[in-house]
Amino acid sequence: MKIVIIGGTGLIGSNVAKRLRADGHDVFAASPSTGVDTITGAGLDDALKGADVVVDVANGPNFEDNAIMEFFRTSTGNVMAAEKKAGVGHHVALSIVGADLIPDSGYMRAKVAQEELIKAAGVPYTIVRATQFMEFTSAIAHGGTRGEAIHLPPAMMQPIAADDVSAAVAAAAEAEPVNGTYDIAGPEKIGQDDLVRRLLAAEGDDRQVITDPEATYFGAAVANTSLLAPAGEAHLGKTDFAAWFAGRDAA
Repeated sequence: MKIVIIGGTGLIGSNVAKRLRADGHDVFAASPSTGVDTITGAGLDDALKGADVVVDVANGPNFEDNAIMEFFRTSTGNVMAAEKKAGVGHHVALSIVGADLIPDSGYMRAKVAQEELIKAAGVPYTIVRATQFMEFTSAIAHGGTRGEAIHLPPAMMQPIAADDVSAAVAAAAEAEPVNGTYDIAGPEKIGQDDLVRRLLAAEGDDRQVITDPEATYFGAAVANTSLLAPAGEAHLGKTDFAAWFAGRDAA
């Protein structure tokens, strides 16, 4: 198949592209660096000519509430319109588990808006919802830093390795559209505070993590189950934290 990956040069996109090329597909990684701008629409129609599948794993450059909402609305709207014009048969998008359960987060609201645009566009689709990436654990620690300590809630998480996310997205691109969503998650459940403690211990970082039920997740209040995949419904990745950290360290 000809498969176009929007955001195909990023963390997930480049991994998905590698997997799909290894399976023999004709893959084009679409990004501003390869002449495709989904905000202005420049290069989009040409990139999608003859495409069987479009995979969208793009992310905005600015996570401020209004900016990220504008990015996903504009980018997704332009991509879906170009897909209809080109006769694309399957749109695959990466979203976030629990996006609709954390309305305090501008980023989560933007992902929900993106999902709604996809569902209304009339192109067969699959939305893969992933839990938080293990690769973002340092960012979670940074977001909770207050002086010399890190304040984090005990809300449960189910972190997944980016490599497992990429495998799931690539598999979705090769399968038939489900015209719905399905969830992927890591194999372990752990409190947000304990996840960061585990990373700091592995890195030899002696900063203190303070469990604070009032602390937020990047400014948004989260319940104990907000960041977990629905029980019994998620496809679980194979990489646990220890294996991920060992692989990261080896790399």
